[in-house]
Amino acid sequence: MVKMKQLLFTFICANFVLSTFAQQTKFEVKYSEPLAVYVFVQNLSDNYPDNPFKTEFVKSIFYQDKYKELIMQFDNIDLSYTYPFENFPFFSKMPGRIDRLIKKNLIECNSLEDFKLRSTGLIPNTDLLKLTSILSDFLPLYQQLIYKPNKDNFESQLKSFSNYIKLKDVPEYFNVGLTFYNASWDNSIPFKIAFYPLPNSKGFTAEAFDNYAVSAIQTDLKDYNVLLSVMLHEVFHIIYDEQSLTVKRNLTGWFKSNSSPGSNYAYLLMNEALATVLGNGYVYAKLNGQVDTTNWYNQKYINLMAKKIYPLVNKYILAKRPMDQDFVNEYINIYQDNFPNWTKELNNLMTYRFVLSDNNEDFKSISRNYPYASFSEYEDNISQMTIDKIKTTPVTKLVIISKDHENKLKLIKKAFRELKGWTYNPQKEFTTHCFLNDKTQLIIINQVTSPTIDLLNKVFN
Repeated sequence: MVKMKQLLFTFICANFVLSTFAQQTKFEVKYSEPLAVYVFVQNLSDNYPDNPFKTEFVKSIFYQDKYKELIMQFDNIDLSYTYPFENFPFFSKMPGRIDRLIKKNLIECNSLEDFKLRSTGLIPNTDLLKLTSILSDFLPLYQQLIYKPNKDNFESQLKSFSNYIKLKDVPEYFNVGLTFYNASWDNSIPFKIAFYPLPNSKGFTAEAFDNYAVSAIQTDLKDYNVLLSVMLHEVFHIIYDEQSLTVKRNLTGWFKSNSSPGSNYAYLLMNEALATVLGNGYVYAKLNGQVDTTNWYNQKYINLMAKKIYPLVNKYILAKRPMDQDFVNEYINIYQDNFPNWTKELNNLMTYRFVLSDNNEDFKSISRNYPYASFSEYEDNISQMTIDKIKTTPVTKLVIISKDHENKLKLIKKAFRELKGWTYNPQKEFTTHCFLNDKTQLIIINQVTSPTIDLLNKVFN
C-alpha cells in the first residue's frame, strides 16, 4: 500500500512538471498608472535630456517652484543599491537592482498605498514614504498633461497590440531565443509587458528585467512589427541573463582562450549585439517579410556588429543549434576582421569604463561627453586599494591624476607590469595609453591645467 501511494505521488508530480513545461510562455500586456507616473517624474529631472514629458511640463501651469522642489527631492532619493551574483563571471549576469524591484512593485500594485506596503524594506522607510508622497503629488499632473489627452488613442493601441501578439506566435520567438542561448525558462511564469503613452516623440525606449518588459509607446505609432521586435530585443536580454552558471562559465572561457586582441571587447559587446540581431534583425524580418535595411540600433558599434553577425546567427537558428565554442570563435573573427580599430576608438572604449580621478567633476564631464555606457564605475580616491580594484576589472581603465602626481604615478606604474619600462615627468601634463594583457586599454592622464575631456580626446591622436 505504501509503495502504491509513492508511485501515485510520483506519477502526479511527473504529470504536473510535464504540464508546466509543455505549456507555452504567456505574454501579458498591461498599463500601470503608478509606473507611468514614476517614469514621468524621472524624466522631469535635470539629469535627463529634453524629452516629451519635460516639454509638456515646462509649458504647463504646473511649472512652478512647488513641483520643481519635489523633482529635486525625487532626485535625492537613492535607488542605486545593487547586489551582485558573485559566482557568475564578470559582466555575464545583471546584478540585482533595487530600482528594478521598485518598478516591479509599481507594475504589480493596485495603488500607491499598495506599492508602499509591497516595497517596505527595499529602501529606508523615510525614502519610501517620500517617494510615495511625490508620486501621489504628481499623479494628477500626469493624468492632466499626458494620460487624459491621449487616453482614447493609447487604450486603443493597448487593445490592438494585445490582439496582435496573439496572432504572431510570440512564444515561438521566445523558444528560438531559449534554444540559441542554451537557456531555460519555467513557462508557468508569464512575461508581463507594461506600456505607457509617449506623445509627440519620434522614438521610444524600452527595458526588461526579471519577467517584465517596460516600454513607452508613441501615440502615433502604427507599425507594431517595430514595437514587437524591440520588445523581444529586451526579452532576449533576459533569456541571456538566465543562462546557467555552467553555460556562462563556458562562454567566458571560450572568449578568454581565444588569442585575438579584440576578444575581450567583442565579449563586452556581445549581449547587446545578440539581442539586436535576434530582435531587430531576425524577428523583424520574420514579421515584416524581409530584413530591415535601416539601422537596427542607434549606437554605431552595436548596429554594425549585429548586421555583420546576422548570417552566422541565422545559420544557428535554422539548425536549432545553441551558441557554442565554434560560434564564439567565428563571432570574434568577424569582430577582428571587420573592426580591428575599435579597440582604439574612445566612443567604443568608454562604453565599458572604470574611472579613477581626484576630482568628482571629471565623472560628470565624462558622463556628459560619453553618455552611452553598458558598464561604468567611478572611484574618487586614487589609492592602492582602488588601483587593485580597477586592475582586476576587465574594462577600459581611465586614471586621471590632478594632484600628488609623483606618488600616484608611482602607484600606477608599480601596479601594472606592462608599464615596467615606462618613463614620465610627473610635473608635466601628458596622456598615455597601454593595451594590457587582459585585452583592455589603460589610459593615464596627468592633468595640470587643461580640461579633462580635451586631454582624453588627444589620447589616440
